[in-house]
Amino acid sequence: MIICRTPFRISFFGGGTDYPGWYRRHGGAVLAASIDKYCYLSCRYLPPFFEHRFRIVYRKIETCATIDEIRHPAVRETLRHLRIDRGVELHHDGDLPARSGMGSSSACTVGLLHALYALRGERVTKGRLASESIHIEQEVLRETVGSQDQVMAAYGGLRHVQFHPDGEIENAPLVLPAERVTELKAHLMLVYTGIARTAADVARSYVEGIESRRQLFVLKELVEESIDVLASDTDIGAFGDLLHEAWQVKRGLSAAVSNREVDALYERARSAGALGGKLTGAGGGGFLLLFAPPDRHRAVLDALDGRIHVPFEFESAGSQIIVYEPGVDYREADRARRLNPADPFKEWCFAGAVEPEAA
Repeated sequence: MIICRTPFRISFFGGGTDYPGWYRRHGGAVLAASIDKYCYLSCRYLPPFFEHRFRIVYRKIETCATIDEIRHPAVRETLRHLRIDRGVELHHDGDLPARSGMGSSSACTVGLLHALYALRGERVTKGRLASESIHIEQEVLRETVGSQDQVMAAYGGLRHVQFHPDGEIENAPLVLPAERVTELKAHLMLVYTGIARTAADVARSYVEGIESRRQLFVLKELVEESIDVLASDTDIGAFGDLLHEAWQVKRGLSAAVSNREVDALYERARSAGALGGKLTGAGGGGFLLLFAPPDRHRAVLDALDGRIHVPFEFESAGSQIIVYEPGVDYREADRARRLNPADPFKEWCFAGAVEPEAA
């Protein structure tokens, strides 16, 4: 059994500039952080006793004889990408709901890759996890997704990620005094709007013709301004003011980015003391990230009519293999038995289990 834990993320600034249609021409940048809310992927090789070769458990359950029959697109194409030629069982669970703007789909792809590499007994770098998940989502599945979520899921941490026109992705942790990080975290609130949406549907409303959307220049510039605020002695309230400015700009990208219900929630939060905020993903619904002085948090929550508040902490580990128990390799076991039929079962049943370096 292999279990991989991969974090979700909150994006502060620069969302939209991480789409290749934009950064391949103009360059892009984001400021984001991973949090202690995760998706979990567990997998194992299936013993050769079942009619099916693949069992996939998520909000649906699939039992399939071939990879082609698998309906979950990320699972199907990740298995193909890694050329998995044996029966596999996969389970997916998450701390937060899907389609909520927390980078859940990319966290799932990164986690799938990580878990399946570990199942094969292979170590994989975070850079490879990020680049291969971007390849699967953007080039194989042709999904309308950016490139920040895969990087954040693989690496974790509070990061400044830059996207260069030549395709290079440069990412670095944002180095700040611990007290400043604590102060930032104390001002943040994560509230579930209750509105589920598919990020790709929202993104399509502004990705077509994205290379000419001038608002993205402003969103990119706000990344640097926000980092300057955090790295200085400036009153941290300026960070909240920048969030408000960025949200007003992003709303101008498309009518699908926000809606009346979200706008009403945001305005009530502002009236109760929030300085700024945004939806955490492409828009349309999901989670509302708010920035408010700690002594106004209770008032803000009261103003949001019982919407679910999700306390969180930053995390810095990124995708991790948290359980590594390879178990029985039945093909190797059978080969060993045929070569040495007199050996007792306990001597050969783990013959194929090779522990990798720390995955």
